[in-house]
Amino acid sequence: MTIQNTPIRYNLILGSKRISNYFWLVISFLGGAGFFLAGLSSYLQIQMLPFTKIENISFIPQGIVMTFYGSIGILLSIFLFANIVFNVGGGYNKYDKSLNKVEIFRLGFPAQSREIYLSYDFKEIRSIKLSIQEGLNPKREIYLCTKDQRQIPLTRVGEPLLLSSIEEEAVDLSLFLNVPLEN
Repeated sequence: MTIQNTPIRYNLILGSKRISNYFWLVISFLGGAGFFLAGLSSYLQIQMLPFTKIENISFIPQGIVMTFYGSIGILLSIFLFANIVFNVGGGYNKYDKSLNKVEIFRLGFPAQSREIYLSYDFKEIRSIKLSIQEGLNPKREIYLCTKDQRQIPLTRVGEPLLLSSIEEEAVDLSLFLNVPLEN
């Protein structure tokens, strides 16, 4: 939350360096390594895992399937590790009343366009939009709507925020920028 008298509002956006991503990294790596070693043990007929008996596992079809699932689990953990290292999705939103500018910065994967930087004048901003979807996959997001019909997400991706806090944040932001709030 920002005090209305300050000319600059700065919001840090948490990227992939979240506890849940660390948790899923460890789980997918351990599970994938276990399945991969079990499949490899059934092929080589060597006991690689101390808590399994490979005599009961034939390589075709169980060992092949376990090796495949293990490979997928390990690849998923490598992908999560890369996401965490490069902090994909992390960045900031900066609203500066003295310059009448909104700056949005996000990080992506290493490439030519790893850094995404958007800058808008206050006069280009049409409104702030609050999008709330409840259900199995709830979404609670705040968008910056420009006059050229763009909708730029301002909230982090991932775990949905509390309904009261996201509503309060959207109202504060619309008051700070002096633009209307849409549903």
